Amino acid sequence: MTMNDIAKIDSKEKTLPPLIQIKNVKKYFPIRKGLLKKTVGHVKAVDDISFDIYKGETLGIVGESGSGKSTLGRVILKLSPATDGEIYYKDENLTHLTNKEMRQYRQDIQMIFQDPFSSLNPKMNVYELLEEPLLIQTSFIKSERQKKVSAMIEKVGLRKSDLHKYPHEFSGGQRQRISIARALILEPKFVVCDESVSALDVSIQGQVLNLMKDLQEELQLTYMFISHDLSVVHHMSDRVAVMYLGQIMEIANNESIYNDPLHPYTKALLSSIPTGPDETEMQEVRLKGDIPSPANPPKGCPLSTRCPFAFDRCTKEVPKLRKIKDDQQVACHLYDKN
Repeated sequence: MTMNDIAKIDSKEKTLPPLIQIKNVKKYFPIRKGLLKKTVGHVKAVDDISFDIYKGETLGIVGESGSGKSTLGRVILKLSPATDGEIYYKDENLTHLTNKEMRQYRQDIQMIFQDPFSSLNPKMNVYELLEEPLLIQTSFIKSERQKKVSAMIEKVGLRKSDLHKYPHEFSGGQRQRISIARALILEPKFVVCDESVSALDVSIQGQVLNLMKDLQEELQLTYMFISHDLSVVHHMSDRVAVMYLGQIMEIANNESIYNDPLHPYTKALLSSIPTGPDETEMQEVRLKGDIPSPANPPKGCPLSTRCPFAFDRCTKEVPKLRKIKDDQQVACHLYDKN
């Protein structure tokens, strides 16, 4: 995507309503102990997150393992209920809908999972795997279903003869193509991609990522792309949200995140990427220790125990996500003028 394309998206943001709105969403998992399984605390996997996603863009979600990225994706799709907050799709509040009420939205909201082998039923052949969503969600007759399945398998780079094979007969990259076809067979508007290439060899990753970008343009898709790999997120995303211990540390357009990061955590993540001699040098930031447990997060800023720039206020007060530059927000007391 060119800078002109990104500028078009930025201008849309000012005039068009978002496709997806996340408002103060939380997901806490209870910690139970004793014979009576009494709740003694909570794992704060997603802790008061808010952002918008606009039609046609890709919002990347990046962070270390345990930062809450995948949980956030499952909560947005209501595969796991939110503890608090609101989730909107096209101004429709999905937060408290039952599974039956959500069925009408399932066609528009889909997910591509990390492990294609475990997400595909080994007892079903490819045709059955792709036809199943059509049987559940549409009233297409058999010939219409056959036509859509045949068109989709070719769209993801496989052959019609592959429709009679089973998942174990394919390589990892081919299985992920089948997973993508299954997610897109209903022509969704919004797709959550949860570490969708992390299980693949590097040589295959590029092919699948390019396929996903081509399909996004062809089918007018909106992606939320979750990954721990900053290089992959850079390749795929228009905007990037950086997560740590269930919170958003920074959110900005792709170029700002990678060329002018503001939050120490973002800088630390980028410092971990090997750079070539022609790449722009930036301040190297190293974090201390390991990521704390979300069951016992630090008081104040969640990064305060590891941040080399932390000062007294960081250990006492949680920083709010605030706009620092055009399309760049950061949750850090270093940029808080109040």
